[in-house]
Amino acid sequence: QIKMASHQSHVLTYEGGNFLRQRLGLATLSSRPVKIKKIRHKDANPGVQDFEASFIRLLDKITNGSRIEVNETGTTVYYQPGLLHGGQIEHDCNEQRGIGYYLEALICLAPFTKAPLHATLRGVTNDQVDVSVDYLKATCLPLLQLFGLIANLDLKITKRGAAPGGGGEVVFTCPNPRKLRPVKITDFGKIKRIRGWAFATRVSPQTANRVVESARGVLNRCLTDVYIYSDHRKGPQGGKSPGFGLTLVAETTTGMMLGSEVVSRPQGSEGNPTVPEDLGRGAAKLLLEEIYRGGCVDSVNQSVALLFMALGDQDVSKVVLGPLSPYTIQFLRHLQDFFKVMFKIETLKPDEDSELCTGAEKI
Repeated sequence: QIKMASHQSHVLTYEGGNFLRQRLGLATLSSRPVKIKKIRHKDANPGVQDFEASFIRLLDKITNGSRIEVNETGTTVYYQPGLLHGGQIEHDCNEQRGIGYYLEALICLAPFTKAPLHATLRGVTNDQVDVSVDYLKATCLPLLQLFGLIANLDLKITKRGAAPGGGGEVVFTCPNPRKLRPVKITDFGKIKRIRGWAFATRVSPQTANRVVESARGVLNRCLTDVYIYSDHRKGPQGGKSPGFGLTLVAETTTGMMLGSEVVSRPQGSEGNPTVPEDLGRGAAKLLLEEIYRGGCVDSVNQSVALLFMALGDQDVSKVVLGPLSPYTIQFLRHLQDFFKVMFKIETLKPDEDSELCTGAEKI
């Protein structure tokens, strides 16, 4: 009985369905059991949703010996993580959320698996809710390389699939190094070039060109080195639903990547259809806003950088971030719960002679 009591005491208990990915992911990395209660218990559709159940199944595939218990109504989940095994896995992601929802969590777990990860994920590659696979490929993979994940790190988009039908497929491969390299990401540099990918599936190829023209109209006023590739897919390569979108990435002289993206409204959704020109201009303005916020890591990848700093080599790591997103703030609280890791956060004071400028002076 005494053993049982001590076992129960280190189970972390949370309430509510928010941040389910963070809690289950950090539980897997720290090998600490977690219990989440009152998941949407007052909703008309209570309990764990289909896309969250799909995420739990993905965790079960990547680990060995996990124990997952869900009560009848789905409002309570108990998760006792097993060994992070990795290896070759295939997973059909739920169409309610994009592949990015599942891939973000996989990227956080992949460097710590026993065997190098080779994951094939199928579902929605681009939607309005989650980050797209293009965005993660352009901004998150270069960040992983700073931590020493260089060999065999790749994300291939073999098929595209817009919401709501999906039909896309991506292949993510990641090495498992013995340890992560400590980093000092403090020098932002200046913006030297902007690259972009305009995709169009099951719509006119001219749509992607219209998006590119309108985005260039905004960005060329700031910078001449702007190149946007158009990626038109048809047939089986284009998935099951029509859609188009734009991902933009600004690269600095020191190799930092800041990104933005906009995707068209899904087929069958309420409201007016998306105009390609408005979408292009919107993505360009979002990129300029991300640059204005500052920081060497953009707001989507803040939590990934902080996680790898916390779990890396026993050495001091430094990173300059812009304003912390609410997701990142909660992530820091969870890191303290699971790993007892605290971060020292200071306001950056720009030197008189430094090149750390704000806003338009960065370009």
